[in-house]
Amino acid sequence: MNPIATLHMKNGKKIVIELFPESAPNTVASFLYVAGKGLMDNHTIQRIVPGKWIDMSYDAFGHEESKFLIPYESKLHPEIEPLDSHPGCVCMGGYGDAGLASCEFFFPVKDCPEHKGIYPVFGKVLEGMDEIYRLEKVETRPVADYPYPEIEVNEPVIPEIIEKVELELYGETYPEPIRMEEQNWPECW
Repeated sequence: MNPIATLHMKNGKKIVIELFPESAPNTVASFLYVAGKGLMDNHTIQRIVPGKWIDMSYDAFGHEESKFLIPYESKLHPEIEPLDSHPGCVCMGGYGDAGLASCEFFFPVKDCPEHKGIYPVFGKVLEGMDEIYRLEKVETRPVADYPYPEIEVNEPVIPEIIEKVELELYGETYPEPIRMEEQNWPECW
């Protein structure tokens, strides 16, 4: 059975996602590594772009231990056909040639064919799409000090908090993620 991650929100709602190690093995390993250490707990969602996506973090969840970059799945596993990105998917963010983020995952709220092979789909939402669509509609304000002005970054006016991420691995163990040899961190870290 595939691993399950449950995001328990501070408002009592939850988002349950099934992870796909067969589709994005290193991305799943990275997510599990960071979530398993509790580094996503008590985190305020940092980026909402209505009509596009809900991005959980842009600073690697604010912990030094989760600030690392991983290779793109298409480079590590060219034999695996990347999945299409659309509402109901869970995707990992990235930073161009620097690599993928260790844990900066997002939920698209539109079809994103341009993401295929770039921002890997590493899971799907089993429960909680209503919460994702609610988050899309919360009142936001622009983040003025984000270091990349060409990228739209809006934060919720009233904080939306992931209280805890609970993992169900069904007795399986997963390796630590393969990291990029050169760690050229983005300015937002």
